[in-house]
Amino acid sequence: MPKKTHGTTASGPPITDELVAELAGKAEAGYDVDELLRRRGGRPPIGSAAATVESVRLDPDLREALAQRAARDHETTSSVIRKALRRYLDVA
Repeated sequence: MPKKTHGTTASGPPITDELVAELAGKAEAGYDVDELLRRRGGRPPIGSAAATVESVRLDPDLREALAQRAARDHETTSSVIRKALRRYLDVA
């Protein structure tokens, strides 16, 4: 008789009664909250607070100039845009 499953985890393995028991045991033993809250990977922060995403329309010529500048400077287009805005708005 096949093992009963309760769906799958986000990464794909089936959620079995054994996995539920294992995870429950870990939870009952307690977790290190500092370890759980420690930042893991992802995008590094670019300022002192959470960043927002703003969208802007670029005509093809401006988009091409931006791409060329980013390639020339070995930077992302986002970085070039941020630098240009800081310079234009006189913000450090």
